[in-house]
Amino acid sequence: MSTKKIFGLLFLSLLMMNCKAIGQTKVDSIQVKTSKLITPPYLKTGDSIVILAPAGILKHRQETMLKAKELAESWGLKVKLGKHIFNKNSHFAGTDDERTADFQEALDNANIKAIWSGRGGYGSVRVLDKLDYTTFLKNPKWVIGYSDITAFHSHIHNLGVETMHAMMGTSVDDKPEETIETLDSFQKAIFGKQLKYNIPSSKYNRKGKVEGQIVGGNLALLASMLGSKSQTNTKGKIIFIEEIGEYKYAIDRMLQSLKRAGYFNNCAGVIIGDISKIKKNSTNWGYTIEELVLDVVKEYDFPVLFDFPAGHNADNRALIFGRKVKLKIGKKESSVVFTE
Repeated sequence: MSTKKIFGLLFLSLLMMNCKAIGQTKVDSIQVKTSKLITPPYLKTGDSIVILAPAGILKHRQETMLKAKELAESWGLKVKLGKHIFNKNSHFAGTDDERTADFQEALDNANIKAIWSGRGGYGSVRVLDKLDYTTFLKNPKWVIGYSDITAFHSHIHNLGVETMHAMMGTSVDDKPEETIETLDSFQKAIFGKQLKYNIPSSKYNRKGKVEGQIVGGNLALLASMLGSKSQTNTKGKIIFIEEIGEYKYAIDRMLQSLKRAGYFNNCAGVIIGDISKIKKNSTNWGYTIEELVLDVVKEYDFPVLFDFPAGHNADNRALIFGRKVKLKIGKKESSVVFTE
């Protein structure tokens, strides 16, 4: 083959590769590598939000969602409910396509300034890759929730946008006297007021003072993201972890999985939130959850904060994932302060 033909084939191959790249319009496969993430606009009086059910079924929860709607409206917001929010499809709040349609409409609607999850459960991972985030990245908005919504937190973090780990619609059914801090921190977070928390120090804490972006969420979901494009890069970051309804051996197994995947190799610190409703196994584990966590991370020297009030309990303080925080763990008191 002549040199002229070789160069011609090479040019044609490069041209085809370039056309293929240009033709890719879905940006969910792009992992943004940036030290500072995009902050969606904070809410203001008169803004519109939507309450969706991207995962588990909202069985007999119509009244609860109306209470959540009234709460947001009392703060001066306009609230709509997702078209399929009360649909039923076995375990899920409608089919995957129905839940995807609600979420996609909310991502693309410029008038919607926040997507508030009605509940978690399970199912978010089934719609992650069905969504097109192109319009969302041009006009970012807050995605809010916890538990199963960790799937969205992790995925959207890799797209370079902050998200909010905070109460969901079903939280309005908790006892009012137990949700004072939950509501206060949520309202502060969505309207752009600084978040800072001071809590009593646990005897199990590993003292220290560090700064870094806070990432994480529900342990089971973090483990399920491993090996996917939604896995979070934790280098230099502070990892928050919460969980509910697991055996201690399962918690250890998931933490060991994160460890083997390099989650703790270069992180700045770890914050442990609520680890609640632990199941009792027939074989006694032998030590506490705190001791279990410390055993997993024993070869690392980063600070570890226990008993942070966020997760599945009624006292669920808002966190902005992807935002830099100052973590200070002292003997008697510890603090988590959002710096930006």
